[in-house]
Amino acid sequence: MHKVLVTRRIPKRGIELLQASKKLNIIQWNDVEPMPRQELFKTVKENPDLKGILCMLTDGINKEFFEETKAQNLKVISTMSVGFDHIDVKECRSRGIKLGYTPGVLTDTTADLAIALLFATARRLQEGMAAARNGEWSTWKPEWLLGKDVTGATIGVFGLGRIGKNFAKKMHCGFGCKILYYDILGEQEDAKEFNGQYVDFDTLLAESDFVVAHCALTPELKGKFNLETFKKMKRDAIFINTTRGPLVNQDDLYTALSTGIIYAAGLDVTVPEPLPPNHKLYTLKNCTILPHMGSSTEKCRGDMAYLAAQNLLAGLEGKEMPAEIP
Repeated sequence: MHKVLVTRRIPKRGIELLQASKKLNIIQWNDVEPMPRQELFKTVKENPDLKGILCMLTDGINKEFFEETKAQNLKVISTMSVGFDHIDVKECRSRGIKLGYTPGVLTDTTADLAIALLFATARRLQEGMAAARNGEWSTWKPEWLLGKDVTGATIGVFGLGRIGKNFAKKMHCGFGCKILYYDILGEQEDAKEFNGQYVDFDTLLAESDFVVAHCALTPELKGKFNLETFKKMKRDAIFINTTRGPLVNQDDLYTALSTGIIYAAGLDVTVPEPLPPNHKLYTLKNCTILPHMGSSTEKCRGDMAYLAAQNLLAGLEGKEMPAEIP
């Protein structure tokens, strides 16, 4: 029997796959809220024979984790996320631990959310809904709540991975947008399907009506979008981030939005998460903030849970994972 820990309540497709295995002894933190860090440490420490963990992006698996838990027998860590910056990959690999994640299954869903957030920000939907609720809607007015057109706009995509390409294709084919992109891998052949034009970072900032981040978070990209960056954008440009909060210096973003350096921003990710209700970004009418909803559809989360469970089972059995962290 393999003892495994599932650090959260997950969609039933995933947990049922694990429960169907006759070789698992499952410990689960059966709650919608994250497993407290000290509880995670305590549980792992009290189960030295633990072989696998199915975790979330809220669970930091790093050097501190191993020092506190003394985990010696872990063989597999499977995260129910496409991002894996919460896992110290180098530390885990030095211990011979196999690592799985859930790319691909959330590509469409996350790209769709980025499009929804872009439109909500450009067309000032948050302000419009508040105005309707607060009694500010007196009549139809020719110059009230005017936003920005999206159709035919120039979209700058920062990071052309799976989600970035999906987003770019939908914006080009569906809304006739011109696609500029910058990626650390340079020019990419398959960008031709949405007529993507590779440009350097400064050109992306200077020429885009919308700058949309779709990159993975790496140490060198923390704070990449800062006051200097925003000053290089058009004054009527909109910034959208659905990737990771640390990509943005939020104090600088507040300054850029509150002083008119850029027009507006839409965020699905922040630092910290959750963003405290009294945070100054909430005071801005031109900042639309969502609670990390990129993959939040019933189908997508079910698919993520199932793939995370598949990765865990495959790793425990010494088989190739369907999706192993590269």
